[in-house]
This record gives sequence, structure tokens and C-alpha cells, in this order.
Amino acid sequence: MAGAMKYEEIMRDLKNKKYHPVYLLMGEEPYFIDKVTNYIAKNVLSADEKEFNQTVVYGNDTEIHALMGMARRFPLMANHQVVIVKEAQKLKKIEELQGYVENPLSSTLLVMAHKYKTIDKRKAFYKSIAKHAVVFNSDKLRDYKVPDWIRSYVKGLGFQIDVPTCQMLSEYLGNDLGKIANEMDKLALILPAGSEVSREVIQSNIGISKDYNIFELQHALAKRDLLKANRMVNYFAADPKNHPLPVVLSGLYNYFSKIMLYHYLPDKNEKSVAAELRVHPFFVKDYQMAARLYKAGKVARIISDLREYDLKSKGVNNLSANSGQLLKELVWKILH
Repeated sequence: MAGAMKYEEIMRDLKNKKYHPVYLLMGEEPYFIDKVTNYIAKNVLSADEKEFNQTVVYGNDTEIHALMGMARRFPLMANHQVVIVKEAQKLKKIEELQGYVENPLSSTLLVMAHKYKTIDKRKAFYKSIAKHAVVFNSDKLRDYKVPDWIRSYVKGLGFQIDVPTCQMLSEYLGNDLGKIANEMDKLALILPAGSEVSREVIQSNIGISKDYNIFELQHALAKRDLLKANRMVNYFAADPKNHPLPVVLSGLYNYFSKIMLYHYLPDKNEKSVAAELRVHPFFVKDYQMAARLYKAGKVARIISDLREYDLKSKGVNNLSANSGQLLKELVWKILH
């Protein structure tokens, strides 16, 4: 099978020792590209076979004709040889590979790790490679899908984790899947098999406070819990390095934008709201509660304030207020 394949399909073929002569792994999300590349590097050849039959080069340091020469070599005392091109996005004149792609050596696995960008799909080279080779588009995971990915990854490691904890991790670590996986892999080394990745575990080992994070600030604002919200703002203001204002503002903007969207949804049943807001159904009740306390007009003013304070954080119409002072002012406006 050639053409576009999903990550799961490629990994299934590799584990079943069904190999393809050319792999183009491209896209904005490097995590899945690295997973496929590393699996091929570690598992296709034995340790003895790798010495003569596995070559790793970098796009910036490789000429196309030299690369084709590597790919056309026959394996030595092995069934396959592996040629991996890291940073293939830096490979000059990559379209000159078209001739090889259309007639590759079946004993070679040519793997091009083309990270952070894609090849122009309108060009003849892409159309050819899509016809004759395995193409994987590694798209960046949307923010709202990250908590579910975390939950699936943690379960795959043999541990348990609840939805709010996944959300907290997502808010803190963002959508950098490699970073998230690295943190979860480290936890897997110290936790008993089958145990829970709890907020306390995360606080102790990753450094995310279970009480002081953007997720908990949103929850405090949703309930108009003045005491908790102000306590958190003071905590953030005292530690701007770990709670940078632009990150806090971005989280609050996304949150109140969803509350505004909720106000104008024609269908407010849980399933429909979760789909439209792109959140886990577990959190729908939080948006319902927030929408009761923040009417549409108030939410519109909050979103305007968030934009204003984003500009102030960048020095626009702000002569002296630091990030902590700006956050305190903003949260006071949100709550009053």
C-alpha cells in the first residue's frame, strides 16, 4: 500500500514487518514523525546489521545525488538497508528524488523526516511521491484534543488519570506532545504499575501546582469566587516566570470566548455544547454555570478588556505597571 497513511497504519505495518521503500513523514507536529523514524531506526535491523546497512544523514548536509546513491546500494548480509534523512525539510532540490521514488530499490527503506512543514501538494513531485511512496501528514493536534490524547497516552503506559487532571496538564504544557510524553514517561518510571497519575503526583514530580494554575483560575472566575481568584492572582503575580502574563491572558481569552459562544448556541444539550465548544462533556457544566453568572454583554466587555491588557502587557498605553499589577487590575474588572 502506498499513498497517504495514518500514524496507526504505519506503525501496524512496521510491527508486522511490512516495509515500504520510501516514507515521506511531513508536517507541523514533530512528535509522530519522530516516533515513526525512531521505531524504524531501532527495530528494522538487528544490531549487527545496522553497522553496514543503516545510514543517518541530515538534509542540510546532504546532496540529492549522494542520497540517491545511498538508497540504491544493496544491503550487505541483510534483507534490508535503512537510509534516514533527518531535517529533510532542509534538503535542497528534493524534487530531484522523483525519479528514484518512482522506481525505488525494494530492499531499501528511505525515510524522510520532513518536520514543521509540508511539501507543496500542487507540484508534480508531491503527486508522484503520493502515488509511489508512503506519505504521512503529521498535523498539529488541536488544543481541545490534547486532554484526550494525554488520557490515551497515560492509559497506554498502564496508568489511570482523570479528565480534570488531563485538562490541567494540557493548560500547563500546551500542545507540545513530545514534552507531554516525556513528562509522562518519567512518571511511569517511578509510579507503581496501574496506579493513578493524580494532581498530587503531578505537583510533586512535574512542578504544576494542583491549586494554582490557569485551569483553577478559570474555575474560580466561573464561580465568581472572589477569595480564591484573588489568592491565585497574587500567587501568579509573585511568580511571573512560571506564570507569564501572555500565557494567562491567552488561557482566559480562550475560556471567555467559549462562554460567549455558549450564549449563542441554539442547542444547549450537553452533547451539542461539548461538540460546539470543543471541550470534554465533563466540563460543560462549568460553562453553563459561568454563562449564568456572566451575561453576553459582560462577556463581551471581558473579551475587550483582555485585548486591552494584552496590549498593555506589550507596553501600549502602559508607562509603569508590571505584569502582576496588570493581572490584578484585569481580574478585578472581570469580577466586578
